[in-house]
Parts: sequence; C-alpha cells; structure tokens
Amino acid sequence: MTERRPADFSAKPTLTGTKVVLRPFTVEDAPTMAAILRDPEVLLLTGSAGTPPFPDERLRSWYAGRNEQNDRLDLGVVDRASGELVGEAVLNEWDERNRSCNFRTLIGPRGRDRGLGTETVRLIIGYGFEYLGLNRISLSVFDFNPRARRAYEKAGFVAEGTEREALRHEDGWVDATTMSVLAREWALHRGRAEV
Repeated sequence: MTERRPADFSAKPTLTGTKVVLRPFTVEDAPTMAAILRDPEVLLLTGSAGTPPFPDERLRSWYAGRNEQNDRLDLGVVDRASGELVGEAVLNEWDERNRSCNFRTLIGPRGRDRGLGTETVRLIIGYGFEYLGLNRISLSVFDFNPRARRAYEKAGFVAEGTEREALRHEDGWVDATTMSVLAREWALHRGRAEV
C-alpha cells in the first residue's frame, strides 16, 4: 500500500469560480461576519437561533486567527459581482488517519438565491479532494434547510442517514441528515452530480 502524504492545511488558498472567490479571512472581515452571524435566517439554518451573539472582540480574534490553523481551512466567500464578503466555507474536524473532514458553510442575506452557495460547495470540496488528498467529506443539514441540501446534492453529496431530533426548535424537534461525498465519486462527477 502506498503511503499518502498528510493533508497540508497550513496553506490558505484563494479559489476562484465564476460567481465567487473563496479567500483567506482577515481581521477586517470580522464586522461583516458579525452582521452575517446575527442574521435571523443564518441563525435558524445553522441551529444557532436563541443563542446569544458572539461578542465583537471574540469574532475579531476568531477571524484574525483563522490563517494560523494547521488542522482546518476557513475561507471567506466573496461575491464576484459586488466584491462583498457574503459568507464562509469551512473544512474542519480533520481526521488525518482516515483522510476525512467535516464541511460547513453559511451564506448571508446579500449572497442568497444566486447560486453562490452551490459554487462555494464545489470549489472547496474540489480543493479538499484534489489538493488535500481527502477521501471523505461529510456534513449535517437540518431538515428545514432544503435549499442547502439541494446545493449539497448538486455537488455530489449523498444522504447517509438521519440524526433524529438533532435540534430543539421552538416547541418541537428537528431532524438532520448526514451526507457525504467520497473522492472516488468526486473523480467521476467533479461536483456536477445528476440529481
């Protein structure tokens, strides 16, 4: 068996698509991300509704330190049409031995409903497989977020199972779907899966 070099998360690339640019964060991005992270729809869809907002100083520290992380990749999502930062894309929970990561993304109100999320998913997932040498990328999506699930399916993610009652929401419970895409699947469809 050929030994594979471990993924190098120390490099923080800029990934350019037709609609978005994914780029490393700067401390100057903190106020924009603070506004995005306070958006009611972002809070709902990430399962953060009802939690107190992060203090501005903590967000400044968080985004200032993203480029120093050697076990994860956090990139800002920039709308190419406007030049505005509209969200983030993250590969985290790296399992070096099994060459796998978790993926999460969020798009704020100024970046919605124009295909920016779908292209964001394709760009960062492609980087994960083609440059980091990952074998599996997984995520979890709440059942009340069909827009995100559709973007994930378009990029080749496959539903694996249901996390029953994963989130307390209002007076009830919401399930989440676990999804993943594998390197061998990506090699066939390059993020353009038939759905």
